[in-house]
Amino acid sequence: MKYLLDTHTLIWWLNDHSQLSATARELIQHPETDIHVSAASAWEITTKFKKGKLPLAVSMLPDFSAMVAENGFIDLPITSAHMVRSVLLDSHHKDPFDRILAAQSILEGMALISADSEMPSFGVVVRW
Repeated sequence: MKYLLDTHTLIWWLNDHSQLSATARELIQHPETDIHVSAASAWEITTKFKKGKLPLAVSMLPDFSAMVAENGFIDLPITSAHMVRSVLLDSHHKDPFDRILAAQSILEGMALISADSEMPSFGVVVRW
């Protein structure tokens, strides 16, 4: 099974945060799952770090792709198809990072591991 991590899920995983659900931990650790991390998460983390909203991200920034690989995750680039779909999604949700993650999840046939209650409004399969 293939899954895409929401940005907060990635951060919580890397910091062994208590808000990460037991189900999310099991899915991420399961040996038969492919866990993907979007380039949108790198963009979101960097953007929030630069604004001073995510100081703990400093350890993720020097080589984001290496950090993804070291955790056994798969780097998911953003394609033009992802971008177009993100804009065309029916939802009142305006966050561009969430819209890209939703589009990637749909187009790549992956469930999204996320605690965000707004994500299903995009038609995304969410696991938490």
